Amino acid sequence: MKQIIKRTIQKIGFDLKRMTPFDNPAFQILLGLQKFHIDLVFDVGANTGQFAQQLRTVGYSGRILSFEPLSDAYAKLIENSARDPKWEVHDRCAIGDNEGEISINIAGNSLSSSILPMLKAHSSADVVSAYVGSEIVALRRLDSVALDYVGDSTNFFVKIDTQGFEWQVLEGGLSTLKRARGVLLELSLVPLYEGQRLWRDLVNRLESEGFILWALQKGFTDPRDGRTLQADAIFFRE
Repeated sequence: MKQIIKRTIQKIGFDLKRMTPFDNPAFQILLGLQKFHIDLVFDVGANTGQFAQQLRTVGYSGRILSFEPLSDAYAKLIENSARDPKWEVHDRCAIGDNEGEISINIAGNSLSSSILPMLKAHSSADVVSAYVGSEIVALRRLDSVALDYVGDSTNFFVKIDTQGFEWQVLEGGLSTLKRARGVLLELSLVPLYEGQRLWRDLVNRLESEGFILWALQKGFTDPRDGRTLQADAIFFRE
């Protein structure tokens, strides 16, 4: 039966393969979530919910709480999460180290949007990432919102995708981070946004707070010369 299904799928241009952590980044994350018994994922910088959807696709069935500041992406996020009772979406806001309001720059590809000004190293490597506008959004600290959702969760995981604003998210989530079992964030190897902290600062900080670097995943690569500009890093507290 498996061979029949496989041949049928191949006829329409696809293939059927067993998921492995070598060729499926989401599955690699899932294995970590399972090993450390993660039952809640904070999805900071959710965009339209791509990360949460990938987790669901590979089999994560625990709770997810998403945060997203951009109005267009937020509307789609609400739509994508609507039929998933374990996937909540917080009120539209950016997450950082203060409370109030802040301007966020909107990238042409949406995914590269950031509170920080974008540098040429980024926009020249991906021309559709250039900023096309901005919005004023509410700014919240992770500590002021996240712990209200923890409930009886004993092992939660914090994913941060904020395009250069990772340090500020960590600064505003000191108490949350002390209780987190794992973290996923982007590490920039070169400056892509004005004022951002680079990979070494972030790795040193998380290691000093008791996390170990568990895995690195391919991120943003300059197509002109093959240089890695960003990588996704997964940390766990053993």
